[in-house]
Amino acid sequence: MASTDTGVVTGKDGSSPTGEPQDSQDLAGLEAGLDALDSVQTGRTPLRETLIRKVLPPITAIALVLVIWQLLVWAGIVPDYKLPSPSAVWDEVTVAWRQGTLLDYIWTSVSRGLLGFLMALAIGTPLGLLVARVRFVRAAIGPILSGLQSLPSVAWVPPAVLWLGLDNSMMYAVILLGAVPSIANGLVAGIDQIPPLFLRAGRTLGATGLRESWHIVMPGALPGYLAGLKQGWAFSWRSLMAAEIIASSPDLGVGLGQLLENGRNNASMSQVFLAIFLILLVGIAIDLLIFSPLERRVLRGRGLLVTR
Repeated sequence: MASTDTGVVTGKDGSSPTGEPQDSQDLAGLEAGLDALDSVQTGRTPLRETLIRKVLPPITAIALVLVIWQLLVWAGIVPDYKLPSPSAVWDEVTVAWRQGTLLDYIWTSVSRGLLGFLMALAIGTPLGLLVARVRFVRAAIGPILSGLQSLPSVAWVPPAVLWLGLDNSMMYAVILLGAVPSIANGLVAGIDQIPPLFLRAGRTLGATGLRESWHIVMPGALPGYLAGLKQGWAFSWRSLMAAEIIASSPDLGVGLGQLLENGRNNASMSQVFLAIFLILLVGIAIDLLIFSPLERRVLRGRGLLVTR
């Protein structure tokens, strides 16, 4: 009997003590290891663990911020007209709720933001495909998209008001100019990261034209595309807030941006803080309810979601 470097005892003919050839045993072990890597351990997380890991940390952080905020108010480091107390901001919330305007503020902005984002999605997706797949279009439009993405959205508000007037079309134009470049560039970046072997294999199997875009390109570019969508929504929301702050009209209603501007005009810092918190709350809610589940689904489908 002889011993190999791997610590497995074999006979002179290369067979194991069980009589099976060593190569077949190594192959079986390799297959078992690959199967173990491919298998994804799924299971429902206990409610207590979910509360401790997902709910408790943000609640603790919010409570800590409120405590520090209240301590600053009590210490008198900042005057009341500059830093209102949390109770003063809460009074603004209760007043707006009793008047029935709180949900109107939120819905006015959210409805505009979501509709504008869907319009940007419908325009930015085919534009990104065109830029990524046609070399001449990429050379002509690619730098322009990158430049538009770096341009502050607030710069589009004055010309949009002059071109379209003080109505919702001006709001949607500002959202599109802010979000479309981000969505298109995200899709282009995702397509650039697709291995060329995938595209050649798809063409070999008959996936050309729209079939290639639907079955090969879009699934392969999904991580980058999703990142572009998240950034596109962020640009949509910020563009809308800039438009609502600058452009005011009775026909436009009062959204969160206009609420922020009204607080500034009235020298009411509690109203300003209310608008800021509502804007932040909507941004967090959209991310948690829409983009985070999509991201988890994509990562889980690719075996990249690791639970610890």
